[in-house]
Amino acid sequence: MILKIVSLFLIFMAVLAMFGKLRLPGLKRLQSAKCRSCGRYRIGKGPCPCGAGGKGA
Repeated sequence: MILKIVSLFLIFMAVLAMFGKLRLPGLKRLQSAKCRSCGRYRIGKGPCPCGAGGKGA
């Protein structure tokens, strides 16, 4: 019985790992929300706190 539970758990974890490898649909939008000079995520429409990169820079 325990062997069955452990094997089902391992199969479930393998399925989750396969789905985790897939590319996320919003990945391109997340990449464009990063500052190009420092790499931090920008929140809102203002410039990055580092002062070097804006939305289009």
